[in-house]
Amino acid sequence: MRQISTDDAAEITMLSRQLGYPLSQQQILQNINAVLASKDHNAFVAVQGGKVVGWIGLARAILIETLPFCEINGLVIDENFRRKGIGKLLIEKTKQWAREKGNDTIRLRCNIKRTEAHLFYEHLGFKATKQQTAYEINLAN
Repeated sequence: MRQISTDDAAEITMLSRQLGYPLSQQQILQNINAVLASKDHNAFVAVQGGKVVGWIGLARAILIETLPFCEINGLVIDENFRRKGIGKLLIEKTKQWAREKGNDTIRLRCNIKRTEAHLFYEHLGFKATKQQTAYEINLAN
């Protein structure tokens, strides 16, 4: 387990595509650079046999209406390495980072169709707190 590096962009791109995220390697590289430049963001990778087999992205959120918290923005484990404890290790690293940032709460959002992921998070002690609809507007159009 280590902090993400720009050298991981190709492997992160391939892993992200396993969950349907279509960003190019160049876009992923730009995002990694932005995360590394931010004091309120971080990302870690799990490595086995010299290969990145999972990653987790984190952010510290400061909102007007709640106490600060940390949020998991993404968690992907290679489909060939799931159910081997890698996700749990990345969550433990997240807990450590959140504590270092002075936060007692970690949140995440998970697509309603990812029922296996829901079970994974619940097994690790996460509790569903609400359901909501996500809206988006594309300003480039």
